[in-house]
Amino acid sequence: MNKNKNLYIVLITLVATLGGLLFGYDTAVISGAEGSLQNYFADNLNLSSLVHGLTVSSALIGCIIGGLMSGYFATRFGRKRTLILAAALFLLSALGSAYPEALFFTAGEPSHGLLLLFNFYRIIGGIGVGLASAVSPMYIGEIAPSHIRGRLVSLNQFAIIFGMLVVYFVNWGIARGQTTEWVNEIGWRMMFASEAIPALLFLLLLFTVPETPRYLASQNKSEEAFAILNKIYDKTMAKATLYEINNSFDTKQGKLFSFGVSIVVVGILLSVFQQFVGINVALYYAPRIFESMGAARDASMFQTIIMGLVNVIFTIIAILTVDKFGRKPLLIIGSLGMTIGMFGVAGLAYANAIGIATLIFIIIYTASFMMSWGPIVWVLISEIFPNKIRGQAVAIAVAAQWAANYFISSTYPMMMEFSGGLTYTFYGVMSILSGLFVWKFVPETKGKSLEQLEMRLRRSRGNGEEYKTMAETK
Repeated sequence: MNKNKNLYIVLITLVATLGGLLFGYDTAVISGAEGSLQNYFADNLNLSSLVHGLTVSSALIGCIIGGLMSGYFATRFGRKRTLILAAALFLLSALGSAYPEALFFTAGEPSHGLLLLFNFYRIIGGIGVGLASAVSPMYIGEIAPSHIRGRLVSLNQFAIIFGMLVVYFVNWGIARGQTTEWVNEIGWRMMFASEAIPALLFLLLLFTVPETPRYLASQNKSEEAFAILNKIYDKTMAKATLYEINNSFDTKQGKLFSFGVSIVVVGILLSVFQQFVGINVALYYAPRIFESMGAARDASMFQTIIMGLVNVIFTIIAILTVDKFGRKPLLIIGSLGMTIGMFGVAGLAYANAIGIATLIFIIIYTASFMMSWGPIVWVLISEIFPNKIRGQAVAIAVAAQWAANYFISSTYPMMMEFSGGLTYTFYGVMSILSGLFVWKFVPETKGKSLEQLEMRLRRSRGNGEEYKTMAETK
C-alpha cells in the first residue's frame, strides 16, 4: 500500500473521529458545569439529589435514543448522512444548553419549565452522541484495511478522550481565577457554548469524505464502492475485496438473529460491562470527587486535567498495541488493572482515608480502562457483526451501552449518599466479571477482514456452537 493511499485513509479516518471528539466533549462538558447546575436548578428549586443526578445524566437519555435510531439511519440513509445529522444535533445542543432561556424564558430566573427545556437540549445533544458513537466506529471499521483496522477504529476512542481532555482545559480556563458566583451565573453557559466550534467544523468536513464501500455495495452501487476501494487498495486487492463484500450480501440471512443469538448477546454484554465498571462516574463527577479529597475548585479541575492526560497516554498505548497483541489480551489485562484501582479506592473510602492515594488508584483505574475497554470495545463492536446485520446489531449494542451508562451515572449520587465504599466495591466486582466474560466468550479478531470474520461465524454457527467456537479460536 503506497503512501498516498495511506494518507487518504488516515484523512478520512480523522474526519470521522471528530464524531468521537464531540462524543467526548459533549459527555464531559457537564463535569465543569455540574456544580453550577446544582446551584442554578437544584438548590433554587429545592430539588433532590436524584433529580440533580438525572439532570446531569439527561444527555444519556438522548444517547439511548440515538443509539437505537442509529441502525435505521445508517442502513436507510448511509453512514455519512447519519454523521451529518449527528453534527447538526451537536451544534443545536451546544447553543441551546448554553442559553436555554432563549425564546421562552427570562435569563437568571430558574423554573421547572426551564429545567425541562435545558434537559431537552441536552437530550438533543445526546441523540447526536448516540448516533456518532455507533456510526463513527462503524464508518471507520468499514473503510479501513484489516491490518490497521484496530488502530484506526481505536483512534475514535483517542478522539473521545482527547475531546474530554480539551473540554477539561476549556472548563478549567473558563473557571480559572473567577469567583464561584461568576461561574454559577455565566461560566457554565460558556462551557456549553464552546462545543459549537468543533460541531460546526465536523459538519463542514463531513461533506468532503465518501460513503463507505460496504454501504454502497449494500445499495447495489458496486461501481461507486469499487472507486472508493481502489483509493484504499491496489486494483487487484480492491476487486477481491469488492467480491467478498458482494458475496456477503448475497446470503439470504439478513434478520438480526440469522447468525445466532450469541453474537448479539456478546455485543450487548461488551457494551454493558464497559459501563458497569464505572468509568463514566470517574469522568462525569471527577471535579466533585477531587473536591471531596480536599482540593479547591480550581485545583480539582486541574487534577481532572491530569487524569485526562493519563487517559490520552494510555489510549495511545492501546492504539499502538491492539493490532499487535490483539483485542482479547488487552481487555483481560485492563480488567485486572481496573479491579486493583477500584478496590483501592473502595478500601480508602471505607477507611475514610481520602487523599493523594485516592488520586493514584483512580489513575490506575482509568489508565487500565483507556488501554483496554475504552477503545477495544468499540473496535470489537465495529468488527464482530456480519455485513447484513451490522447496522441493526451495532444499534442494539450501543443502545445497551448508553442505557447502562445512564443507570450507572444517574444512580451514583444516591449510591454515594448510602456508602462510598460499597459503591466503588460494586465497580470493582464488575471489573472482575468483565475479565472473566472476555476470557470465556469474546473472540480474537485481529488481522481478519470483516468478511473473513463473518465466514468464521457462519462455520461455527453451522457446527451448532455459535460464538463460543470463535472465542476459543486463536
